[in-house]
Amino acid sequence: MKILVCISHVPDTTSKINFTDGDSKFDTNGVQFVINPYDEFALTRAMWFKEKQNATVTVVNVGEVSAESTLRKCLAIGADNAIRVNSVATDGFYVAKQLAEVVKNGNYDVVLTGKESIDYNGQMVPGMLATFLDYNFVNACVGLEIDGNSVSISREVDGGKEILNTNLPIVIAGQKGIVEEKDLRIPNMRGIMMARKKPLQVIEPIDCDTKTNVNNFEKPTKKSTCKMIDAGNIAELVDLLHNEAKVI
Repeated sequence: MKILVCISHVPDTTSKINFTDGDSKFDTNGVQFVINPYDEFALTRAMWFKEKQNATVTVVNVGEVSAESTLRKCLAIGADNAIRVNSVATDGFYVAKQLAEVVKNGNYDVVLTGKESIDYNGQMVPGMLATFLDYNFVNACVGLEIDGNSVSISREVDGGKEILNTNLPIVIAGQKGIVEEKDLRIPNMRGIMMARKKPLQVIEPIDCDTKTNVNNFEKPTKKSTCKMIDAGNIAELVDLLHNEAKVI
């Protein structure tokens, strides 16, 4: 079984976010990048199939050379090889097209992604990727078992879980539950040393139009100062809500 895990190279959630060029570009200076957390859940599940069912695991990223540190971490966790599509990830449509080409050329049985990346939170790529490939697709996956060509999946729905059965090939968009946080793997020294010798292939992107353009970014409005009012002073509270906050 050949598994491809799609990896996004995203800013750590603790990073301070700033913009440049008239707020039209993300400022990467001083920002630490990590494996997209949802993709890390998917990668960990792929490692289980590697160890239990002798699957081969390839990781792929659409991005610039700076993303190779994240791909090397994936290799240190245990992936067999890595592919970087040498291009800026401009939008979801463009990324999905590039990934679809990788899947077609590699003849993968299972494509695992996170349900979304934590930088743009678009939730577009997995569904579009499955459409371009004409593969079965399940989103919000919290449980995955594969037996030969048969796939059993559980996914979150409103009010509970849905159990699905289908066949390979398939695109799975995973989240917490496909593995638990305690199961996530930290690369050890042996894995880090071995990752240096594992193949990381750089390929050029296919021609593809982008569907969106960024005009500018805008930070959330800063929270105003909080006023504390004595619990017994109802009249002042009503006055401030009426005359200052203007909510009543």
